[in-house]
Amino acid sequence: MDTQAIPGLEPASAARLAAARPVALNRGQAVFQPGQACAAFLIVTAGSVKVSTVTSSGRELMLYRVGPGETCVLTTACLLAGADYDAEGMTETEVEALAVPKPLFEELMAESPAFRRFVFSSYGVRLRDLIGLVQDVSQRQVDRRLARFLAERAGAPLALTHQEIATELGTAREVVSRLLKQFAGEGLVEIERRSIVVAAPQRLARLAEGL
Repeated sequence: MDTQAIPGLEPASAARLAAARPVALNRGQAVFQPGQACAAFLIVTAGSVKVSTVTSSGRELMLYRVGPGETCVLTTACLLAGADYDAEGMTETEVEALAVPKPLFEELMAESPAFRRFVFSSYGVRLRDLIGLVQDVSQRQVDRRLARFLAERAGAPLALTHQEIATELGTAREVVSRLLKQFAGEGLVEIERRSIVVAAPQRLARLAEGL
């Protein structure tokens, strides 16, 4: 790895980092798996690694990708906390990377301000991406929760405001209003002036189950 990619890296730290072990991985190769101990800080120099987890429903959820010049926030977190991995890293292409052993990682974190800035800057950027993913997943699940909420109350007009429904579901009024408009367009509900009429409870129930 070109140590100039880490701005302001001190000469002594650059020399030590240059001695870290280069690794080459084939496409479709596991980089790490849930429950595995974290032994090295990986800086990808070429290729792409996909980091994903499995949801409670058994579906794969892609968390983020690590490309050239980037690091893995999960690896950083595991090294800092002394914890095992709880997600999977899989190469999407042939990958070249620099593996910084845990002892060297800890020494550079303690002794090199430039290395610390590089690690925490990468960590911060990726953390923002993950927060965005959590918000996106949360909103995508609201449609199912709203469908279930409405299906369970079918049979009589629902005299609740959008804000009251949002409070029940733990989301924003704007999200509920948007979804209700979508449901109305699909013929699932009819939105009247002071109430919501469930027009297709069985279809809403299927939507709630993800069918």
